[in-house]
Amino acid sequence: MTNRPFSQACENNKDPILRVIRPVFSRPLTVWEIGSGTGQHACYFAGQLPHVNWQPTDRQENIAGIELWRQAAGLANLRPPLILDVTDAAWPCTRIEALFTANTLHIMSWRQVQVFFDRLGQYLAPDAPVCIYGPFNYQGRYTSDSNARFDQWLKSRDPLSGIRDFEAVKALAASIGLQLVDDVAMPANNRLLVLSRQADSG
Repeated sequence: MTNRPFSQACENNKDPILRVIRPVFSRPLTVWEIGSGTGQHACYFAGQLPHVNWQPTDRQENIAGIELWRQAAGLANLRPPLILDVTDAAWPCTRIEALFTANTLHIMSWRQVQVFFDRLGQYLAPDAPVCIYGPFNYQGRYTSDSNARFDQWLKSRDPLSGIRDFEAVKALAASIGLQLVDDVAMPANNRLLVLSRQADSG
């Protein structure tokens, strides 16, 4: 995962996100969060979903901050953060039972997004649920003027970043056996994609 500032919009949307992911992560399992940022989401969702183990991950430079939040939260089901860059040849796991990621695909380059899904193809368990939060374009178009401005800002920082096309992301997901279960409209022109891996995939 590339370094990114914590999204205030995503922080404000934590309750709408929780309403979507609660039924998706309804059984005891370990949820791997890719790109945990500050760790605030990890603390909040672990506290609200005590039946799951929440595994925060991010690049090396964000680990210390995540750990501070984890220690302050004092939650038994919130695991110590692990160093994970999606482009690493090997991730620090043998299997991923469930995955959550917020505001990451538009920070990555498209090549990194492709690698991200390739790695998921290696590690996702059968029937693994996946939740991806963030802005998306549909049929090559922005869904709002604010998203268009946000995309311009992203590309001014890194020309390889930018809001991704829903159709392209869905195709990458399908290539590793992930089928779209739901595409939920969220506040601030974001979406939450819920996907599930079919038991006979990978």
